[in-house]
Amino acid sequence: MDKLAMVEKELKQALKKDYPEFRQGDIIKVYYKIMEKDKVRLHPVEGIIIKIQGAMHRKSFTLRRIAYGEAYEVTFPFYSPKIDRIEMTKKGRREPRRKRLYYLRDRVGKKANLA
Repeated sequence: MDKLAMVEKELKQALKKDYPEFRQGDIIKVYYKIMEKDKVRLHPVEGIIIKIQGAMHRKSFTLRRIAYGEAYEVTFPFYSPKIDRIEMTKKGRREPRRKRLYYLRDRVGKKANLA
C-alpha cells in the first residue's frame, strides 16, 4: 500500500460522521451552532440541496431555502465542527438528471421543489 492510500484511509476514519445519506434534490434540515457571548445556540436551516461538491475532507453541499419570499443559498462544509446534526426531511421524488440543480433558481413557488 502506498503512502497516499494510507493517508486517505486514516483521513476517512478520522472524518467519520453519522449523517444520513443525501443527494441533490433532497430536502434536509441542518442544525448549525452559533456562538452568542457565553452560550451556544442551534440554528436550523431547512432547504433543498442544489449541489454537492468535493471529496474527502473538502466535501461541501449547498442548500437553497426560500423564507418570506426571498431565496438564499447557504454552503456548508460537510465535516464542519459547527454542524451539530443533519436530519432528512424529505427524499427527492425522482432522481434528478443533473449534478447541479441551478435551474431551480429560476422557478418560483411549488415549481421550485423537486420533492
